Amino acid sequence: MPDVENLSTATREELIEIIQVLAARVAELEEENRRLRAGKGGGTALAVKPSRPPKEKQERKQRDGAFARRKETADEVRYHALECCPDCGRKLEGGWEHRRRQTIELILQKKVVDHVILARRCGVCGKRWLPKLSDEVIGAQGKRRLGVSVQALVATLHIGCRIPIRMIRKLLWEVGELSLSNGEVVKLLEGVKQAGEPELERLREQVRGAAAVCADETGWRQDGENGYLWGFFTEQERYFEYRKSRSGRVPEEILGEAFDGVVTCDFYAGYNKLGVLQRCWSHLLRDAADLAELNADRPEVVGWVESLQALYQEAKAVASACTELSADSRVRRKERRRLEKLAAQLARPYAKNHDAPQRVLAHRILKHLPELFVFVTDPAVPATNNLAERSLRPAVIARKISGGTRSPKGSATRMGLMSLLGTWSAQRKPLLATCRHLLAPARAP
Repeated sequence: MPDVENLSTATREELIEIIQVLAARVAELEEENRRLRAGKGGGTALAVKPSRPPKEKQERKQRDGAFARRKETADEVRYHALECCPDCGRKLEGGWEHRRRQTIELILQKKVVDHVILARRCGVCGKRWLPKLSDEVIGAQGKRRLGVSVQALVATLHIGCRIPIRMIRKLLWEVGELSLSNGEVVKLLEGVKQAGEPELERLREQVRGAAAVCADETGWRQDGENGYLWGFFTEQERYFEYRKSRSGRVPEEILGEAFDGVVTCDFYAGYNKLGVLQRCWSHLLRDAADLAELNADRPEVVGWVESLQALYQEAKAVASACTELSADSRVRRKERRRLEKLAAQLARPYAKNHDAPQRVLAHRILKHLPELFVFVTDPAVPATNNLAERSLRPAVIARKISGGTRSPKGSATRMGLMSLLGTWSAQRKPLLATCRHLLAPARAP
């Protein structure tokens, strides 16, 4: 191609040649551009994302009620007005309410109270008399200087909010300049557990008398040694105990010999002697899902797992359809026998086949067949142990943070407080106010 930098000196023939070359280049670029737009270009073509069809606008779901914070009764009213006119400077007076804005403040501060005990002498008999002050009147437990409001706040933060002791000390100093040592915080927690002993005894008896209980256990360390945290739960109660053993004697001791309810639990053999059991379907289906994932390339295994999942969904549908029927009615018993027969047919071909990946789960189904569909005949029995799993989760988190407890007394305090505050939370009671009421009923708000 001729030199295009010196067009002013080019001859007529050279200019014609330059125009022809540029015209050919323009035609080449236009053809390449056409191919790119049509999506038929070579390796340098850019992928053109097709435009999506517009989505149909769905009608917005109407809420049952607004979720905006409602205005509350004001404890203090502050008025704001201009004193002078910004334009001419004249003094302004009077006025009317134009609008109102509400703010909410939470003020925490230390309050020191001196209780002065006056001695009075009777003018008739001449004797000196002193008033007898109870814990409710003083507002403190025993001879403690820290009042029940501080004690209840510490227990709520540590157990209800899962805040470590070190952070509780820092928080109390920041908001109220209240300085506490680790030992003082521990003593406050022990005092709450001591005040709750009668409530803990009633709670244990309620769990023992429940028609259906969810049970589970998890590891817990005491003074560096491994032990176990046992939990027994209903919809309204949470009860925890620490034991060094994981044997089947522990749930028997906690629930008592007279327990005649149904226990929903996992497939751990320690629960075998408790009587009527409902084995957890969540554990069974979780293991089945893991089996299907490991054998994703084997359609027969995946199909077997899907059949097991479908059987559970059918059982849930049957239990839901029988809601109006009484517990252990003839229809419920008939449906339970039918479901057990289907489960046996599903498991029996693989239970003794050592080459089948389903062998372990099939053997488990046949072994615990009478314990899989109790929830169909008894509507009070949950099909899964999810309640126990959720109730133990805060304790597991606390164990990971603190490493456990350091003494038997510390373990007893921890278990007692988790039982009390866990039960209050399950019953939707305010933790702080309920704890204050436990320590000093007459002073509770």
